Amino acid sequence: METALFSPSSLFGNTSDNSSDEEPSTPQNFVERTHQFPGMELIVREFSFHQLNANLLWPGTFAFSEWLVQKRSMIEGRHVIELGSGTGALAIFLKKLLQIDVTTSDYDDQEIEDNIAYNCKINKVVPALPHVKHTWGDSFSNANSNWDLIIASDILLYVKQYPNLIKTLSFLLKVYQPKGNMNMLPQNKQDGLPYPAFLMSWRRRIGKDDETLFFKGCEDAGMEVQHLGSRVYCITSKE
Repeated sequence: METALFSPSSLFGNTSDNSSDEEPSTPQNFVERTHQFPGMELIVREFSFHQLNANLLWPGTFAFSEWLVQKRSMIEGRHVIELGSGTGALAIFLKKLLQIDVTTSDYDDQEIEDNIAYNCKINKVVPALPHVKHTWGDSFSNANSNWDLIIASDILLYVKQYPNLIKTLSFLLKVYQPKGNMNMLPQNKQDGLPYPAFLMSWRRRIGKDDETLFFKGCEDAGMEVQHLGSRVYCITSKE
């Protein structure tokens, strides 16, 4: 995967470090910040720099968390996997707020997994959230986990990776096998989010042509794209 040509930290102003009294001092290649989420504060340890942009919380994380709180009835009781979890902050927020079954995932990088586990611990999410190392486009090792909701925020930065991301989305949407009585699940958009569905918030600005490239790629792969407002999109399989 190609790396960013800029430092994501340049997008944020200087903030004071926040260290937990119960934890050892944070290594110099990390910084801890307190972030305000709807109804709670989270202490998030972030990489000072990470070549795959797993270091900082992007704007979509906060906008998406606010949207999800407003639409919480859509996601309560769902089995969720987050793509491109980065620090794990959004998944940790959802676990603490709704106690839903949520799995984090990101590129196959042990530092990312370890940092998500650390952030779970300092925010009292114990045991740590289950985590899957997954490179977009590769085979999925946890294919039988029956995630009925896939979420992500601000993951469209790497345009060259769109075909691989679309391949992963298509697989997760098609492999889902519902458990129990299908009649008990909402099956249309009037009743809530379909089963399964991919819910994505996108706040980072890229060229309109690049953004369109992703959505058209999804449609060409047999998926339906719906804009739910506030730059939140729902993508489902047409099959």
